[in-house]
Amino acid sequence: MYYRNIRDLNNIILKRLHIIPRDFDLIVGVPRSGMLPANLLALYLNKPYTDIHSFMNGHIYKAGARAQFFNNSEFKKILVVDDSVASGSALKECKENLKELESKFDIKYAAVYVIPGKEKVVDYYFEAVPLPRYFQWNILNHTTLEKACFDIDGVLCVDPTPEQNDDGPKYVDFILNAPPLFIPGAKIGTIVTSRLEKYRKETEYWLAKNNVKYNDLVMLDLPDMAARQKANNHGDHKAKAYMTKPYVLFVESDMNQAMQINRISKKPVLCTENFEMIFDAESILYNIKSGKYLPFLRKYALKVRNKMKG
Repeated sequence: MYYRNIRDLNNIILKRLHIIPRDFDLIVGVPRSGMLPANLLALYLNKPYTDIHSFMNGHIYKAGARAQFFNNSEFKKILVVDDSVASGSALKECKENLKELESKFDIKYAAVYVIPGKEKVVDYYFEAVPLPRYFQWNILNHTTLEKACFDIDGVLCVDPTPEQNDDGPKYVDFILNAPPLFIPGAKIGTIVTSRLEKYRKETEYWLAKNNVKYNDLVMLDLPDMAARQKANNHGDHKAKAYMTKPYVLFVESDMNQAMQINRISKKPVLCTENFEMIFDAESILYNIKSGKYLPFLRKYALKVRNKMKG
């Protein structure tokens, strides 16, 4: 599996910004995944930008107004931008939609990510990334989420406050009314939570109310919060559920637990705390000792290492 988050997207655009000629008059994004890279390119190139449908209708985004009309003499050279190319079918459809405008504009196409072998489908690309791959900006709608596990608190909804987490009436009220956070548009394979089994009814009610689709719900079968705190096996509990089926992804909110789940399962874990993908927690811990580490993971890795020692 290959993964790119928004920081990776921004970094590769900056690193290879020189491949884009400076004589483009307008940057056009392909809704909706192409709008983010189009916006970044327009920002760094200091060019105006719009989306394909607005462009086809003669509109452009301008400061102080969402869209304003432009004339053909104002913009001649157009760069159409999408986030990625896989089969190339989406790009082909895009070109068909703009075919009638080719006599009026000089239109070129760019994608940030292409799969190897599709480099020539576009005029410009920034990085070749093989399949399978996940992007931060579309992972919640990925067609393979039935091969994934999701945590609840901190992922599907916010975490309870210490006051709400009383294992009593306040906690029940929280479960029933927790504000949603990251709600997938596709069905989840298994939801795995450290919530206690006795709160299954309330949890299922919230999931239905917030239109969360899933196949299975795995909860912690312990009598109360004191027993859960004594067991302190959140990572182990989640990793075991992750390993019961050929799942390819676990989405977890806490970096400490994300690294534990990865260390036990040896499978990728996406942490929504910073939308980093953990592929090899053992390697991260090893590199901490040698001084070779990813700075953004240092504080989390140190916490996990100290917890393991304790």
